[in-house]
Amino acid sequence: MILKDRIAIVTGAGSGIGRSSAEILAREGALVVASDIDFKSAGETVERIAAHGGRASALAVDVGDDAQLCSLVEKTISQHGRIDILHSHVGVQVNGTAEQVDPAGMDRSWNLNVRAHFMAARQVIPQMKSQGGGSIVITSSNSGVQLDREMIAYATSKHAVVAMARQMALDYARFNIRVNTLCPGWVDTPFNEPFMQQMGGRDALEEYVRTQIPMGRWAQPAEIAEALLFLASDRSSFMTGQALVVDGGECLGGIS
Repeated sequence: MILKDRIAIVTGAGSGIGRSSAEILAREGALVVASDIDFKSAGETVERIAAHGGRASALAVDVGDDAQLCSLVEKTISQHGRIDILHSHVGVQVNGTAEQVDPAGMDRSWNLNVRAHFMAARQVIPQMKSQGGGSIVITSSNSGVQLDREMIAYATSKHAVVAMARQMALDYARFNIRVNTLCPGWVDTPFNEPFMQQMGGRDALEEYVRTQIPMGRWAQPAEIAEALLFLASDRSSFMTGQALVVDGGECLGGIS
């Protein structure tokens, strides 16, 4: 197990990519603090981990609340003495053009897709500095390295979080703290609901994925979790400030 006895925090661990990430970290030996705004969902993730012999605990955390993020980190340090891995995963999709997205929608996108990741990283960095290092992985999107039609709030925030992670990587590399972003493409999770609505339903979205993604399909959460494991572990020990794109080739330009 490549993460034996390491302590990992995963936000948004109650479903989708966050759940798969928590499971793979635990499978490789980490003790995972699985947090989610829905405590029941986080608990279900912990139960799945325990069923396979892993170690995890659940916490209800709204990452939009600074005090709750601070409490998450403080409790983890109090109970386990260190934080080796942070996977800051929570995000939101707000679709529309500049005329369609109201200021509240832009603010919501910024707060969850950028500011919440900033606050989570800000809370764990002092502990990682004191213990001699750590790995921070922030979920962005392949929309953070390309553009999407009629997704100004989403694309703007995802580009911003890639830049923020690169800046943190530069600032903290001398402390052996690595900061990278995970940039998935289309993944089969409930997170796609805004896109489904925009495109006219699941059938239309599946047709888009089939015809426009070079690999002809979307990913399963477990496939994205494998990339997360790479970034979180010593397998990427000389890698920081990078945006790892896992999108079936979509960034290559799609299929004409």
